[in-house]
Amino acid sequence: MTQEERFAKVIAMFDDYNQKDPHLESWQGQQVPKELLYAQRMSERLKSYMPDAPEYLVLAARCQHIGRWEIPRNTYPMDRKGYLQWRNQLKVHHCNIADRIMRSYGYDDETIQKVKSLLAKEQLFHHRPDTQALEDVICLVFIEFYLEDFATKHDDAKLVEILRKTLHKMSAKAIESAGKIAVSERVAGLIGQAVTKSL
Repeated sequence: MTQEERFAKVIAMFDDYNQKDPHLESWQGQQVPKELLYAQRMSERLKSYMPDAPEYLVLAARCQHIGRWEIPRNTYPMDRKGYLQWRNQLKVHHCNIADRIMRSYGYDDETIQKVKSLLAKEQLFHHRPDTQALEDVICLVFIEFYLEDFATKHDDAKLVEILRKTLHKMSAKAIESAGKIAVSERVAGLIGQAVTKSL
């Protein structure tokens, strides 16, 4: 099996796993498993944002939320502490699934560890280009596909604070890219407020 074939097989296995997500999202007239759609959006955004991304980064983007539905949010206390516990357990879950799939197709330990490190966000604040690129793509996908719906569930003050924190995670390049994403007038105004608060 060539490196290209192995890569394609693992991407397909990631997608097969996410195909099991019982939660569906309407997209272009079809009902698509939520995490499968998210994975595809991550890949598409990474391809446009960093066309020369290394293989391990492309793999990490594709399995960012793999199996997420298997650990529901309501299995942890519905407070800040419970949220953080849930997020940490999800990281372990994503890493375990990615490890198992990649190892079954003969990926070496170094590549597997790089993918797991990105999924676990281990170097998020160490200014590593690959970690920052993945975080940028996560934020851009959120803004493009999920922010509008998210905004209907929260008041303006909370949204401005969430957006401020989101912008803080993003590089200057990503913030520039975000400015090209079409959003509603309300969301555009909230992003503007968040930018002002970030200065």
